[in-house]
This record gives sequence, C-alpha cells and structure tokens, in this order.
Amino acid sequence: MAKALIIVDLQNDFCEGGALPVKGGADLAAEITELISEAPDFDFIVATQDWHIDPGSHFSETPDFRKSWPVHCVAGSKGAALHRNLDTEDIDAYFRKGKFDAAYSGFDGLLAPEDEVKVGEREAHEDAEDDGETPVSLDDWLRENDVQDVVIVGLATDHCVRATALDAVTAGYNTTVLRDYVAGVDEDASEEALDELTDAGVEVK
Repeated sequence: MAKALIIVDLQNDFCEGGALPVKGGADLAAEITELISEAPDFDFIVATQDWHIDPGSHFSETPDFRKSWPVHCVAGSKGAALHRNLDTEDIDAYFRKGKFDAAYSGFDGLLAPEDEVKVGEREAHEDAEDDGETPVSLDDWLRENDVQDVVIVGLATDHCVRATALDAVTAGYNTTVLRDYVAGVDEDASEEALDELTDAGVEVK
C-alpha cells in the first residue's frame, strides 16, 4: 500500500497579499517544501486548488465569511496559482475544485490534464478538462495508485483541510493531519476542527 501527501489549497489568494489571506500562509508554503525534501517516504504528492468559474452564492459582495466569501481563486488567475514558496517539482497530480460550487473538500476536485498550460496563462472561461474524457476524481486517482495512507497539510485548517480530512477518513483512508503544517483562518475554530477530526478517526500529530 502506498502513502500520499495531499497539499490543500496553498494558493496565492489564501496567502498574504491575496483575496482571502491566512496568516502565515507564505511561510507554510516554504515549510511544506522543506517537509517534502526531508520526508522521502511519500510515494505520491498531490495538490488541490480552488478553481472557481461561477460558484454562485459562494462569491458575494457582502460575504458572511462562513458560507459566502469575496471573489477568490478565479480559474486561470494569478490568485489561483500555487504560492511561489511551494516547490512543485515533485507534485504528481493537481486536483481542481469548485468551478460551479463551493467545494471545500479536495475530494470534490478533478484531475487537471498533465499538458495544461501553467496557471495564469489560461483564460478563466477556458476549461481544459472538457475534452471528452471521463473526469478523474482525487479518490479515483488515489485508488488507482493503491494509496491507503494519506497525510494532509495546507490551508485552511478550519475549512478546506477539515473538509478534505473528513472525506478522506470517511472514504476509508488511514488519514493523518500534520498540526505544524496547517494554518487556519480562526484560531479557535481551527482547534475545534482538529478536535473534530480526532473524534472522526483522523490522526492529528
């Protein structure tokens, strides 16, 4: 059985200077790069991205910051790109979520084509996945690669990390969240999320 590192939403819009910055996001990207270089026991490394085209009420001019948010991670934009502090050389696959809905969990994501142009060079309305092929979900990809153990890092603890980890353990993966390699929007909500994950069977360490 294989082990995969899932890097959740380490995108420009969720780091300092972005539309929805998480404090410490840029430093976290660098720390995860160091983690990858020092932890060669991962068989696979994947990354998720918010990739919004028209997510409906998820975008709002008067957001409540719970179910609605300012415009962020628009497909093909600089804000949707992975932060420059994250070394992407060893990432095996990218999964993009939320084109037309909120999609907090990385397990809502679909595999981006290997030959797609770099993020930021594609117009937002273009869709490289609409090529007639059956979309591949994160769960599909992990199972095809015989992954049983997943380790989750990234942003944000109290939102997309939480949702991704809950879906992972529900799907039957041995799921770990690395406390020192996640960062949240709200400190109290992040601690509550980690407690919830522990109660759900996720190993938080």
